[in-house]
Amino acid sequence: MQAAKYKSTDPLGVFLPGEQVAAGPALVAGLRRVNQPLYLLTQDCDIQVMTGTDGLIQDLAAGQQFNGMALACPLENLGSTDFCHDHAIRYPYMGGSMAKGISSVAMVEALARAGMLGFFGAAGLLIEEVEAAIDQLQNSVPDCSWGFNLIHSPSEPELENALVDLYLRRGITLVEASAFLALTPALVRYRTHGISCDAEGRIVTPNRIIAKISREEVAARFFAPPPERFLQKLVAAGQLTAEQAEWAGKIPMAQDVTVEADSGGHTDNRPALALLPTIKAQRNACQKEYNYAQQLRVGLGGGIATPASAAAAFALGADYLVTGTINQACVESGTCDEVRKMLAETRQADVTMAPSGDMFEMGVKVQVIKRGTMFSMRAAKLYELYRAYSSIEDLPVDERQKLEKTVFRKNLDQIWEETRSFFEQRDPRQLAKAESDPKYKLALVFRWYLGQSPVWANRGDADRRLDYQIWCGPAMGAFNEWVKGSFLQATEQRRVTTVAWNILFGAAVLIRANQLKLQGVHLDDEDALTTPLEIEQIKEFLS
Repeated sequence: MQAAKYKSTDPLGVFLPGEQVAAGPALVAGLRRVNQPLYLLTQDCDIQVMTGTDGLIQDLAAGQQFNGMALACPLENLGSTDFCHDHAIRYPYMGGSMAKGISSVAMVEALARAGMLGFFGAAGLLIEEVEAAIDQLQNSVPDCSWGFNLIHSPSEPELENALVDLYLRRGITLVEASAFLALTPALVRYRTHGISCDAEGRIVTPNRIIAKISREEVAARFFAPPPERFLQKLVAAGQLTAEQAEWAGKIPMAQDVTVEADSGGHTDNRPALALLPTIKAQRNACQKEYNYAQQLRVGLGGGIATPASAAAAFALGADYLVTGTINQACVESGTCDEVRKMLAETRQADVTMAPSGDMFEMGVKVQVIKRGTMFSMRAAKLYELYRAYSSIEDLPVDERQKLEKTVFRKNLDQIWEETRSFFEQRDPRQLAKAESDPKYKLALVFRWYLGQSPVWANRGDADRRLDYQIWCGPAMGAFNEWVKGSFLQATEQRRVTTVAWNILFGAAVLIRANQLKLQGVHLDDEDALTTPLEIEQIKEFLS
């Protein structure tokens, strides 16, 4: 076996590991200068912390020991620099989409201006509301990167098509695809629209997808090229040429795939430590199989709420981070102050699973707050009744009376009339199906409650406080514990970029501290490393 070759450089000095070295505030300050390498010397038990290129050690004085060093860890380099370059952002940090505009225009603007990536929560909104958000963002941050959500709508495929039509017409070139169980014609149409080949033979795809997944079989569909059957249908419909369909067969549906672990909202409650390595291995196999010109990438969302969780994600090889629940607790989110207060009081055990409104009949669930609200119990009761009975008329009299008194607060016939009026505007075909299928009519009536509950929460309807549906994962409890006693404990201080900067910066500091741990350095107060700081304080350390 041939020995490995290396090129020598100027020596740093002699590394003399001794007994464990305990270090205090001076080392904490040195570790926070994450853009500079750090060197640690001791002499007669006195610690000397040196940072920057001036800290290069050529000669040691008598009695000095070189006890360790920590490499520079710029925030830009924590994940994939290619991810940042391709999306024209500075930091590998993404604010994921939250339905009904909870990830608001203000939130997307703030992240965009900070060199991060934000997605507007278009799910559950009317087309007119989504287009109004497009107008605002194209006017306020035209030269920044941002995107919109495209959620899977299995019971309303035309809604999915309408959103794609809007995005194509308005030039939205980046979407976060969420809750997809399989690929759909609308999603493939979006991805392949405008595909071309440049003079150097490189395939150019104007529209990009960042797919949020929690299952291997779904990840496989996004890592693979668009299905041939969908491409041929697009060719037959005149929406792709045969040549474009051929090019489309050489690109992945999504170059970037977000592993969604135990998150708020739609989730399979998957453990990140098990799921991320699995999807990364799957990514590597798919890259080898399809030999894409650009490397596939994998990010992590769900549970990212503290510097420690961010550092762990990067240590596992995440190309970028995605946050969600903790952003809902920030002042820019599209919810109310009462909900933000409830989120600030949430602990890790204060969440539970409840039936999902958009996939109610399929038994799909979302993760929500259970503390201070009865939504999860009432939604579970509705699903239990849906499974047991075939129509509104089949409901036992006493059960119907309970529902009308405590859950709906209206006669179910009145709820149906409101539902009918809604779908006459949104999708009349749903009404035709309900008229011919009494059980589907029952589902639509029950979905009225599931659809209204997040609306009541977002606008702070005090009379409906017990019915608030607040999407939330255990990450919220971890965040609250981390910021306890700091300025971020106050809800009015929680700004999405302040939170983001502290998570990235704290992760970089922890990564450097862990390098020193491997060299026998013991920190007196590890918690001090990640104490939340104001953005200006962080930038001073980065200067």
